[in-house]
Amino acid sequence: MKRFLMPFLTAILASLLATPPVEAKQQSQKKTVVKIKPGAQGKNGKVVKAAKAGKSSKVQLRPRLVKKVVLVHGKRRVVYQRVAFTGQQMTVAPAIATVGDLAGLNRTTDPLELKSSVAYVIDQSSSQVLFEKNADAVLPIASITKLMTGLVVVEANQDMDEMLTIAEEDVDREKFSSSRLRVGVSLPRSVMLHLALMSSENRASAALGRNYPGGLPAFVAAMNAKAKALGMQDTRYVDANGLSSKNVSSARDLARLVVAAGQQPLLAKYSTDPRYAVEANGRTLNYVNTNHLVNNPEWDIGLQKTGYISEAGRCLVMQAKIEGRPVVMVFLDSKGKESRLGDASRVRKWLEEAKLRTML
Repeated sequence: MKRFLMPFLTAILASLLATPPVEAKQQSQKKTVVKIKPGAQGKNGKVVKAAKAGKSSKVQLRPRLVKKVVLVHGKRRVVYQRVAFTGQQMTVAPAIATVGDLAGLNRTTDPLELKSSVAYVIDQSSSQVLFEKNADAVLPIASITKLMTGLVVVEANQDMDEMLTIAEEDVDREKFSSSRLRVGVSLPRSVMLHLALMSSENRASAALGRNYPGGLPAFVAAMNAKAKALGMQDTRYVDANGLSSKNVSSARDLARLVVAAGQQPLLAKYSTDPRYAVEANGRTLNYVNTNHLVNNPEWDIGLQKTGYISEAGRCLVMQAKIEGRPVVMVFLDSKGKESRLGDASRVRKWLEEAKLRTML
């Protein structure tokens, strides 16, 4: 009897002393939650994305099976041991500091706890300042530039039905941003303007500037001349689409631009259009507004424009009716993709509550 039991006892003892193996055909499919560094390689060598750059994040990965050879009853046997995946630690580049960050504007606090380093809110009818935060700081304004582009085009009375063709010169060599308007696509000037204001189309904006009498240099000169005429002393333009960080302005100046642009019905209509379909070379291109507040029935927006490049952060200018009065809002260097819209909502709520307090 001992002779027959001994092999089985030996096998059991070996399995108890070893790390519990798992047969490949018996592996569990249960996922394990582990901490992993951003950029580490997950299953099948794919890079794992973390929620925030530079920080650890919880992700779900299947346990990794490690092949192992053990001795059972004096014989070599291949088993698979399930181990938790810890990920390969990689150096993650820190987020790019904006010009506002380098100037320390991000350390400015305000009673509304806005995520924007710069904010400026006025009553359009009376020019009364309702809220301000670093309103005179001169910063890159990204695609807010396109609002001046539209104003110059409209005031020049250029033919809106004239066909403009996207050329190689219109391709972004500054930030290498993408565009669905291929080189060679021809569209009316009105459509180019519509896409530039509503969907912040960079190639459309470049084409508008290039097709101005005298070309892009004359167009940029006209933009700067208009800024000077509006009293925008802190403003300078170098291109028609805002991809260069050398397009700069202050929130106080941009409020003047919003008021002037809002007097042009075409700019108001195009900038607040929720969506637009374009036929280009046999293809239908569907565009949506970069500001989803235009779809919100609780908002009455008369004019708006968003903007973003890494040096500028997230930007937003907007004219909207709040409690029956036209209000101009400017937010620059906002942190987070939706934070500028959140700041606009905070300001709106604050103004509504302020009016309610005066009525009590």
